[in-house]
Amino acid sequence: MQTYTTQQGQTWDQISKEVYGSELHIGELMESNPKLIDIFVFSAGTVLTVPELTEDTANMPPWRRR
Repeated sequence: MQTYTTQQGQTWDQISKEVYGSELHIGELMESNPKLIDIFVFSAGTVLTVPELTEDTANMPPWRRR
């Protein structure tokens, strides 16, 4: 697992977009950081645990599968 240090004013969806390239992985970030779940807007310097994604191709549309 990696870590990510927040910047002032960032939200879960912005961090997901920056780290994974998509806002759709907010759930994975939140599950890996349960003590921070109540934060909506982060202060600068909060360290998040960033899990590696496992690609679940079964739920992807055909054009996204490799």
